[in-house]
Amino acid sequence: MNESEAIPLQKNSPKTLYLLDGMPLCYRGHFALIRNPIMNSAGLNTSAAYVYTNTLLDILKQGQPTHIAVAFDTSAPTHRHQLYPEYKAQREDMPEELSAMLPFVIRMTEALNIPILRRDGYEADDIIGTLAKQAEREGMRTYMVTTDKDFAQLVSPNTFLYKPSRTGEGVEILGVPEVLERYKLERPEQLIDLLGLWGDSSDNIPGVPGIGEKTAIQLLTRYASVEDILGHTHELKGKQRENLEQFADQALLSKQLATILTDVPLDVSLESLQCQDKDDTALKALLDELEFRSIGKRLFGKDFQAHSVQGVLPIGPKGGVTGGVLEENISATTELKSAATVRHDYVLVDSPSARSELIKKLKEQPSFCFDTETTSLNPQEAELVGLAFAFQSHAGFYIPFPKDIEESKAILDEFRSVFEDPAIEKIGHNLKFDLSILYWYGIEVQGPFFDTLLAHALVEPEQRHGLNTLAEVYLKYRMIPITSLIGDKGTEQISMRDVPVEQIVEYAVEDADIALQLKSMLMSGLKRTGQEKVFYEVECPLISTLVSMEASGVALDVEALRAYSHELEEAIQRLSEEIEVLAGTAFNINSPKQLGQVLFDILKIDPKAKKTKTGQYATNEQVLMRLAPQHEIVQKILEYRGISKLKNTYVDVLPESISPRTGRVHTSYGQLNTVTGRLQSSGPNLQNIPIRTEQGREIRKAFIAGNPEYLFLSADYSQVELRVIAGISEDAIMLEAFHEGVDIHSATAARIYGLPTEEITREMRSKAKMVNFGIPYGISAFGLAQRLGVSRTEAAALIDAYFKQFPGILNYIEKTLDFARENGYVETLTGRRRYLREIHSANATIRASAERNAINMPIQGTSADMIKIAMTRIHRELATRKLRTRLLLQVHDELVFELFRSEEENVRDLVQEAMKNALPLKVPIVVEMGTGHNWLQAH
Repeated sequence: MNESEAIPLQKNSPKTLYLLDGMPLCYRGHFALIRNPIMNSAGLNTSAAYVYTNTLLDILKQGQPTHIAVAFDTSAPTHRHQLYPEYKAQREDMPEELSAMLPFVIRMTEALNIPILRRDGYEADDIIGTLAKQAEREGMRTYMVTTDKDFAQLVSPNTFLYKPSRTGEGVEILGVPEVLERYKLERPEQLIDLLGLWGDSSDNIPGVPGIGEKTAIQLLTRYASVEDILGHTHELKGKQRENLEQFADQALLSKQLATILTDVPLDVSLESLQCQDKDDTALKALLDELEFRSIGKRLFGKDFQAHSVQGVLPIGPKGGVTGGVLEENISATTELKSAATVRHDYVLVDSPSARSELIKKLKEQPSFCFDTETTSLNPQEAELVGLAFAFQSHAGFYIPFPKDIEESKAILDEFRSVFEDPAIEKIGHNLKFDLSILYWYGIEVQGPFFDTLLAHALVEPEQRHGLNTLAEVYLKYRMIPITSLIGDKGTEQISMRDVPVEQIVEYAVEDADIALQLKSMLMSGLKRTGQEKVFYEVECPLISTLVSMEASGVALDVEALRAYSHELEEAIQRLSEEIEVLAGTAFNINSPKQLGQVLFDILKIDPKAKKTKTGQYATNEQVLMRLAPQHEIVQKILEYRGISKLKNTYVDVLPESISPRTGRVHTSYGQLNTVTGRLQSSGPNLQNIPIRTEQGREIRKAFIAGNPEYLFLSADYSQVELRVIAGISEDAIMLEAFHEGVDIHSATAARIYGLPTEEITREMRSKAKMVNFGIPYGISAFGLAQRLGVSRTEAAALIDAYFKQFPGILNYIEKTLDFARENGYVETLTGRRRYLREIHSANATIRASAERNAINMPIQGTSADMIKIAMTRIHRELATRKLRTRLLLQVHDELVFELFRSEEENVRDLVQEAMKNALPLKVPIVVEMGTGHNWLQAH
């Protein structure tokens, strides 16, 4: 259905109801402008409210509804969470800037006199579904305004799915024919069955393993519903039948989770949703506060003025917060250039003589940009399809590679002297991937490097860093989409190997060309933000180190893990039985509802037990930890949960991560995925292997040296963050304690309590330790009281005593906060920045969070810089000395090596030197080392 058919605006047309799904519209508005958010003069990111308001106004003007309402979720769990605790569990917390905008969104809705609907225990989807069906029965035409495809299940001849305009494509309205065509179904309500089979990753609905959208549609073409399919699995074959029979309950559960309710008990009538005149006074005041000048002029004429907040700037005088745009400029459109409109010279190099000529040209360049085309995004699995080079704008070269590995290696070997020449700078976007591909083909590319992804992540850390995005933002250029070559996700995508070479030439060389063009712009950004040091001395040199670490992988004792899994399963079964005995009844320990009934209704452990908004007892870890001393069953439940998580998250999963090619586990390290610059391990995450519990330590025991000639070597910074804050703050008392080598926590306790060190008790030291680790990161008296289990008065006294004894720390905190307020950012010793848009927030909670981040980031970020510099120096020194020892893992403040036994003395010395002297500080850096046959022994 096109837009004109969907707007029912004739005088005699039936009543028209618009039901808006509030939260998706807010998220849509926030992320639609994430690259260039709208900022008002108070430093508030108003993107969500701006887009949301425009959507409402467009609907009111174009749709001319007779009735309208906006539905929002509440924080209370719904029946879906009770059915499946993992429902939506994968979703990240709402961004702070969006959370801060929600009160304005509510006020805007109220100013427009649009009813707001919420009900605990139900999602906005269910409220909309109930009203849509009610309106249908009363002959009204309904438009469900949302970005969520799930609503298509409710579409009928009088109920439509209304998808707001995005990226200039116009409003999309789906009626019955459009839904049936899009999903190849016979009835819209079959979308529930489709989701039951296919699942829905956005809501964490599991579906049936091995069944995607295409297979689900095929099954629903043959059978009418999930239940019908499950009743005829004997007619199916192979893995499909096996999965459907094995996961039948999961399919039915998924269908239930995907079903939008249409019988929510609501205390509103359709008549109460009639459109009302807007509240002009409230609306003008809100538009003024948000500084929405263009919207104000649209509603109230050209004389409308919005006043900026005086004296608070979102951009500090020294170049603080970046990336914001003014609201009145957001509607300006710029025609994007493309390969079709820009003259370029992209050349196919497909003969030995042409390659020889290209190599000669490359050797003459001070720098060049390159990009690989592969069959996979996993370097251990990928085949090299082609190489693209560029060393001047709008020109470049593409070399295709054959499928045969040895033939490809021979061609690549022709370029070895170019890639290994340390006099030529290599440019690229996400160079770690390209270097990893070449590493597996036997080429170790030498720096210096310029990675445009890393550069942009430093200059604009809050923005997206994809090459396509940077091309549009910086060059006003739209790149060729990969989907135009290999097809869309969710369809039968082809391999890059199967794409005609003529198409790959344009696509691949464009990548290298665009990254080359971006370099100069990003260089100026690095200079402007003072981050040249961290880019050139920390991040780019680290790339080669990470490539080597990821390729090396780490060996696992799989049999030990399997045996341990069996032990844990027995422990889980034993604990289950013991818990049921203590409970006096059989129940599902994994059910929060049943657990709450056992603990508080049957055993009556806590007469004042709190319930959630759904009427269910709270049984989270915090509650159970508090109750553990009161009854043996609580401690056993905590133990049960811990062991279950250990088994399901690590013990059973790690063996599945072993590469068939190497027989080892290969993690991937993200360099700038965290705001402090700490490395982040993924696929699998080897940085979260637990170490504090006996069960967790057993997992580290399974990480072994892959050869009898090797041992594990662990090198761990001792109390590095406390030493960093001592060095940064230059607090004389703390520096003296570290120089004298005394126990810092006992020394702190002695200062706080005014006692000799020998009179400090274990409890005093424990409290001092918590103070040491908490106060430098902005912990409050309330937070410290909670952690120590003391009164807020005692916690406040400890904090006061601490600052009296360590005035340098207090001075550091005050100076850092002053700097953050003036400039809008804080930085590490190397110049790595963290921007703090919320440092001037009127919301005290949000502002306090920004202040804690301001205090914390220079400490954690400097620690991250320190270990990164050490890693690069160690890797380079191991290679220079041609040693066989390899750096395998980085975990928090620890480096793990596969140590060639005869090299131990030399390696220990070079690791100590590199880690201790990575950054100059006025405090001694201590590195603790250990060796062993496995990670646990070494640590």
